[in-house]
Amino acid sequence: MIPSILPTYSRAPLTFVEGQGSWLLERSGRRFLDFGAGIAVNALGHANPTLVAALKEQANKIWHLSNLYEIPEQQALADALVDATFADTVFFTNSGTESCELAVKMARKYWYEKGQPDRVEIITFEGAFHGRSSAAIAAAGSEKMTKGFGPLLPGFVHLAWPGEDGDLSAVETAITDKTAAIFIEPIQGEGGIRPLPDGTLKALRALCDKHGIILGLDEVQCGMGRTGKLFAHEWAGIKPDVMMVAKGIGGGFPLGAVLATEEAASGMTGGTHGSTYGGNPLACAVGKAVMDTVSDEPFLEHVRARAGQLRQGLEGLIATHPEVFESVRGTGLMLGIKCVVPNLEVVQSGYAEGILTVPAADNVLRLLPALNITAEDISEALTRLDHAASALKAS
Repeated sequence: MIPSILPTYSRAPLTFVEGQGSWLLERSGRRFLDFGAGIAVNALGHANPTLVAALKEQANKIWHLSNLYEIPEQQALADALVDATFADTVFFTNSGTESCELAVKMARKYWYEKGQPDRVEIITFEGAFHGRSSAAIAAAGSEKMTKGFGPLLPGFVHLAWPGEDGDLSAVETAITDKTAAIFIEPIQGEGGIRPLPDGTLKALRALCDKHGIILGLDEVQCGMGRTGKLFAHEWAGIKPDVMMVAKGIGGGFPLGAVLATEEAASGMTGGTHGSTYGGNPLACAVGKAVMDTVSDEPFLEHVRARAGQLRQGLEGLIATHPEVFESVRGTGLMLGIKCVVPNLEVVQSGYAEGILTVPAADNVLRLLPALNITAEDISEALTRLDHAASALKAS
């Protein structure tokens, strides 16, 4: 029998019917501690009362308006993002993939309008994940993402990830008179929680300035408070020209954005891009409530404190279970454990102990809890991970 849902997902046999904070209730009645947060989406946990109130209030007013008209909720969120970041302008999307699509168009249109239409190449990096559209998989370039989906959109130059030693000589060599931009994630998520050192990000900014090209950052997974700063690049003290945002910005409601300087966005004039649902009142009302929370410095201090607690606990787990865990990496509440055993075995063992985690490349286990998680829930998570590791050693 043909399944009614296209079978593109390898789903765990779990069906969750209710959530509250960092906890989910499975239909069997079992409670699970959620350390995946919908893959860094549920930034403020499940059924957050502030977000629920914002959604209900807007739902009783207007659900959808075409972008043919002014949308006050969209303007309010755009103003908040511009006030808090490097950006001069914002375009709202529904996902990170759509944000990538616009970022590609924006970089190429910039050079077209500058009278250099051949400057279409965008430098990207091994291990990258920018979404699953045709442009996004071409940008990533890995066989896993692209096999069977050719011909691929041309114009991407794929280089080795520069985060290990910070050597950018290959990047500079790859820059030609056809280079439009460099796109990179400050912390690779799907690629295995690989942070780009602050010095390397600063050097990339300097390289883009030297050659007059656009620096585009993909902060879809690492942005919106995930690292203990509003955006991850802030740790390096630099500013991008274009930035892709999604996941946590809607706290679980589908929402994305592209933030840009006035100069980088100068080619995107009337009629050059659009979206039916992008920036709809429901999404923007929720997004504004998220933004008001996660941009607050005391909240970010909370994220940094809980991140320190979690990282210290994970270091202890690694010392206790060296047969299972090898090392911890990442920033803030975007942490990964490099595993000795297959990471999917750890995920499965976690299911048995009532904790949800997310696998990533390089045999890494991603830990992406809600940003407002309590100290007590982190302690409980560490206990459950300890039990999961012990069960693996005993099997």
